[in-house]
Amino acid sequence: MVAVLESSPLQRRKDVLVLGATYEPLEQVGWRRAMTLWVSGRVEVVAHYDDRVVRTVRRALPMPAVVRFFRSLRRDRLAVKFNRDNIFQRDRGRCQYCRQTVIKREATYDHVMPRSRGGKKTWTNIVLACKACNQLKGNRTPDEARMQLAAPPRRPRYLPDLWSIRTTSHTGTIPTPWRPFLGMDAVGKARE
Repeated sequence: MVAVLESSPLQRRKDVLVLGATYEPLEQVGWRRAMTLWVSGRVEVVAHYDDRVVRTVRRALPMPAVVRFFRSLRRDRLAVKFNRDNIFQRDRGRCQYCRQTVIKREATYDHVMPRSRGGKKTWTNIVLACKACNQLKGNRTPDEARMQLAAPPRRPRYLPDLWSIRTTSHTGTIPTPWRPFLGMDAVGKARE
């Protein structure tokens, strides 16, 4: 049995940066996934949090902050999963109707073709929308609502880039242990 010192919201966060064998940032995962990769011998822990501990029945281990795969991964194994975080990243945090920046916790996800008309939950039918635009569009298509999409929604071919890792931390800031691996100094500014 494993317990973490903090409460359950920590279990839903993606607090561990995953690096490839050549130290390139690949993705963010939760602490449980990082611990599973480490215990299975697929990754090494490169950095850990000083203030977080994962407790087992017998030991207390520092919570990993950055892990690195020992071997290179095939790029096709890293296909982008369909989920709210990745839609937010694909649309760069902007409403696809009014193009305004949307705060992640206030973002809504709009079906371009409404579900009531057979619209599916797919990459090509879901876009990020602010609350006002989503309510204005309602149960209509963009043409019927006389609203134009910034770009047609599509399935991303690659993992989210460095920009997404820098902007999707649950606190809005980049954890200090990640910064050297993202080309940032201790204050969070890009190194030249």
